[in-house]
Amino acid sequence: MTEAELVQWGESFGRAARPPLIVALTGDLGAGKTTLVKAICRGAGVKEPVTSPTFALVHEYAGTLGEVYHLDLYRLSTPDDLTGIGWDDLMSASALLLVEWADRAGDRLPADIVPIALEHVEGEPERRILMAG
Repeated sequence: MTEAELVQWGESFGRAARPPLIVALTGDLGAGKTTLVKAICRGAGVKEPVTSPTFALVHEYAGTLGEVYHLDLYRLSTPDDLTGIGWDDLMSASALLLVEWADRAGDRLPADIVPIALEHVEGEPERRILMAG
């Protein structure tokens, strides 16, 4: 899918999302995880600008149906680092949680998640493959 299609899909997903819901995003650098998160947030009714929490690790936004948390685990060394960001409280929140680099959470990621993987399309740098569910 193109970036425009990815954004359209994300906005539609965000409109349909009902908290509590944890979305676990995976994919290489530049695969479109943050682009997708921004689109999901727009669909979920977030009005403020959504930025990557690479250094802060967690950003909180107000959505139409409640809180939306955007987590970026890229800079974590081990799943043990999750304790310092209030991981357990976040995972039990009645909110929409969008977790980039979710694979870095290891076995601390709950089983009841919506996994979304993004991949580059070889030879077509402007296209991505999205696998959900």
